[in-house]
Order: sequence, then structure tokens, then C-alpha cells
Amino acid sequence: MSIAAIRTWSEIYNNEKAERIEKKLSRKKDEQSKVALQNTLDKIKNSNNFTILEALGASGLRSIRYAKEIPKLKQVICNDIEIDAMEAIKRNVKYNGLTEELVKPNHGDAMRVMYDMVGKDEKFDVVDLDPYGSAAPFVDGAVQAVADGGLLCVTCTDLAILTGSMHPETCFGKYGGMPLKGMFPHEMALRLVLQQLQTSAGRYKRHIVPLVSCSIDFYLRVFVRVFTSPQEVKKSASNMAIIYECSGCHSYSVQSLGKISLKDNGAERHTPASGPTVNSSCEHCNSIHHIGGPAWGASIHNEEFVTKMLQHVKDNEENYGTSARMKGMLTVIKEEINAPFYWTLARLCGTLHCNSIPMLDLYSAILNAGYNVSSSHCARQSVKTDAPASVMWDIMRAWVKKNPVVMNNIAENSPARAILKKEPTIEVKFDRHPKAVAESRSDHLVRFQVNPTPNWGPKARAGQKRKTDEQVFE
Repeated sequence: MSIAAIRTWSEIYNNEKAERIEKKLSRKKDEQSKVALQNTLDKIKNSNNFTILEALGASGLRSIRYAKEIPKLKQVICNDIEIDAMEAIKRNVKYNGLTEELVKPNHGDAMRVMYDMVGKDEKFDVVDLDPYGSAAPFVDGAVQAVADGGLLCVTCTDLAILTGSMHPETCFGKYGGMPLKGMFPHEMALRLVLQQLQTSAGRYKRHIVPLVSCSIDFYLRVFVRVFTSPQEVKKSASNMAIIYECSGCHSYSVQSLGKISLKDNGAERHTPASGPTVNSSCEHCNSIHHIGGPAWGASIHNEEFVTKMLQHVKDNEENYGTSARMKGMLTVIKEEINAPFYWTLARLCGTLHCNSIPMLDLYSAILNAGYNVSSSHCARQSVKTDAPASVMWDIMRAWVKKNPVVMNNIAENSPARAILKKEPTIEVKFDRHPKAVAESRSDHLVRFQVNPTPNWGPKARAGQKRKTDEQVFE
């Protein structure tokens, strides 16, 4: 995924630079300036012209793959703070027939390496952060070290923290937002990381543009571009949100932190948003709300970028050993509608203690009601929709009418009883809608993954081995 993302970005990045030079060429009249610009343009089109920093290189294998598989790459700086790692990097570079000019081993603290770029004109075009656990300590340096329009590739493996499974206070300390472990924890995790990236970038008059944000296996990885624009930074509050999730039925509501309106002269006016968007108790089941965030409330993917990246993978299947998996995930991501968060079939049916509704019936009912729907790559049997919670529960009420539950088995003050005692306010149609079957499903793509082996997952971070009793007393 990383190689495909960087190759797609580099094509866009170089085309943008070439277009800027061509515009300057069209305006210049003196021959000397034209020659200089033409030389710059030729260099962009024909030579190796961008650099990557892998801030936490470990064995250097990722940097080596970058050097071997990404065209027009000028240099990869493979950094690590450990001496043993540095020796491994040098050994692997030599073993793979590469020079240390192309893959440059660098022994140093990742933060110092990135902070050394502050104030310099030439920055890293790509900064890749893939630590053990959280990337939070490295974000401040990364958003300053990356070039304008450059790419940040950020991995976090501390999903137990980010999804709220444990220690929400730790998540707030690291990422500046409270997690929600209810119905959509993995998308919430993505949005918390994007929020931290934007908050850090905003301090330096920079803003992020998420290209593709992936929840994969036991980790998450986001690819964002970073631009310098004080005007865009002003929109940060409007891109952030507080999320209310009902503790009973898991209905959710998104509250933007900022609002943008237009003045009479067309200029933007930024003000606090009005709220809250919920009552003190849930309007559907009378339970209390849990509050999450602030989190990134805008789009987590760029549709144009995802389309180009998917096409790149299709055109270069022979270069990617996991192309089937990549095509499946990118297709599902491409299909995702631009609406925050999702429902899950298990939560919807579990709340009402009813028989499971077929996914196609649920999708068709939403589409027939005039709303959009898709799945989310974050979870199996997910329902991402712009339909309000009231419509979702009306659909479920109609389903229960067709497939009754035993009300004697439902507690008096339960969310199920509170929801089912109300009548639907819309006419629900379960007739099969032509858009209910997505391309990723009809083409039988690999939409969701299974672990390749038992006990598969992240290993322990590198460190010194503990001595045995025999070694201690020798």
C-alpha cells in the first residue's frame, strides 16, 4: 500500500511542479530566464527528484523496497537511533546491491533529524513514520520536516488506546481527543490521528489533506499531504467535531466545532458552531450519551487520489504480491460515502434483540428512503449512511414488524422497548434496489482480510535480551 500510495502521489506531485514551471515559462520573455526554467522543467520530468525519510528504519527493509520499486527517487534516508539497527541497515543495503548514496543509513534521533529541517528551503518530500505503538511523539517534527505539498505516511499500532478499549485518558494525552469504543471504534481512531496531525500542522500555518486512511489488521495507516496556507488553517475548527454516541442504542451525532459563513463581500467568516446536537438523554432510547473527540470531522479519503491509486494497482498487479487484497480494500474505500462513522448490523439487531436483517434488505430500505449507503472498510457488516438515526430505527421497526420479537423477554427500561414502542414515521420499502449490491461485492473482491496464521500480529519491539540465571552467575 505504501509503495502504491507514494508512486501515485509522486506522479501528482511532479505534474503539479511541472505545471507551475510551464505557467512561468509562458509569462517569461527574456531568453535567459526561459532557458533556466526549461532546464528545471526537464529535470522534473526526466531525473530523480524527490527524497524520502524513513524516520524509524529498524532493519531498513522498507527503505530498500522504496529504492528498488519507486521510480524517480533521488534518495531514501533510513534513520534509526540504535547502533545495531544501523549495522543491519548497512548490511541489508549492501546485500541488495544498492549504494549508500541511494539508501543513506543515518544514525540519529528521529526528532532531531526532522527538526534539523526547520527553516531550510529543501525539506523531505516524503516522511514515513512507522513506530512501535504510537506515532504521536514524532508528529510535531514530521509536519515541519515535510515539503509543501509533500506526503506524510503515518502508522499507529496502539489501537487498544485509540479505539477506547483501555485507558481513554492515555489516548487523550497522546492524541488530544477522547476515543469511543462503541459502534465505530476504528474509524474514530483514524479521525483522532488525523485531528492530531492537523492540530500539530496548524501551529506552523500548515494544513493537511487526507488522501487515504486505512484501518488494516492490527494497525492504522494514513497518507496525508501537507500544505502551507494560513487561510486554510483558519478552517481547522470547522473540520473538527465532537461526537455524541448513545450508551444504549449507539445512535450517534456529530457536532462541528466551527462554522463558516460568507460576509456580504464574499469573504469567509469563522465563528463557533451552535449546539449541542443532542438532548441530555437519547431521543430514541432515553439513555445517556458518551462524548468523544475532538476528532477530524471532514473526509478521511480523497476520491480522486483513491481512484488513481486503484488504477495504478490494477495496471501494475505483477509488482504487488498482495494486489488482490489491495484492490479489494481500495475499491471498498472508493465506494465509501462521505459521511462520518457507520452502524453495524450486530449493534442494530443486538439492540432490539431481533433476527438479523439481511444486509441487502437494509441497504435497499435506506436507498428506497432517498439516502445514500455503503459499507466501511473498517468493519464487516458495516452500514455507512447519511440517513439520520430516526430513519435507521424506523427501518428496524419495520423489520421487527415482519419478524416479531418476544416482548416478554425484553426488560421494561431497555433501549429495545423504548425504540419498539414507537411507530415508524416513514414508509419503509424493502424492495431490492439496483444500487444495493456494490461493485466490490458483485466482483467478489477480497473485501475483508483473515489472519494468515494463528497468533498472527505485531511482535515485541527491539531490545536487549534478558539474561538467563546461568548467564547471570557465570
